[in-house]
Amino acid sequence: MSKFEIYNIVLKDITNEIRIVDYELNDVYFKKIDSPEVQKGNVNAKISVQKKQSVYELQFLLDGEITIPCDRCLDDMQQLIHYKDKLQVKFGDKFAEENEIVIVPESEGGINIAWFLYEFIVLNIPLKHVHAPGECNKNMVSKLKRHITHQKDDDDDENGSIEIEEDDDFISDEIPTDPRWEGLQNITENN
Repeated sequence: MSKFEIYNIVLKDITNEIRIVDYELNDVYFKKIDSPEVQKGNVNAKISVQKKQSVYELQFLLDGEITIPCDRCLDDMQQLIHYKDKLQVKFGDKFAEENEIVIVPESEGGINIAWFLYEFIVLNIPLKHVHAPGECNKNMVSKLKRHITHQKDDDDDENGSIEIEEDDDFISDEIPTDPRWEGLQNITENN
């Protein structure tokens, strides 16, 4: 028995009716997927399957939350998931994708949607995912501030600064900083 067998949807049995399939995607599901983006979560997946001529249309509705690391402090944070999408599937000779249609072998008689569910969840994660203001790990934020504001001309090797010996060919005159960039110094506090 495959670890994702419960996510098989048999298509050849569906005629004109709409079939609804529900899944609870919990920590066990995410551990089985074994992917680094999401390790934990609780997402309800509702899939409606309908045959439309020679194509089966699968409508996905995902609702719940996942646990992912914060981009700023690396502590776990909750990310809400609300996603709606559809997938068109038809029978063919072998597995393939053409023009946004997934082709599955007719001998299989169905499709396993375990990986599609995971891809839809990952697509719903924003590029930048951080805690709400004030909720980041205070200790980590203070360390980030200390390292970001660490000036190049400070000579304290205890903080892990690296001294680079410059060759005469690479030394250039200092260019004054454009004052328009000074407003970006505090950008980490606002993100």
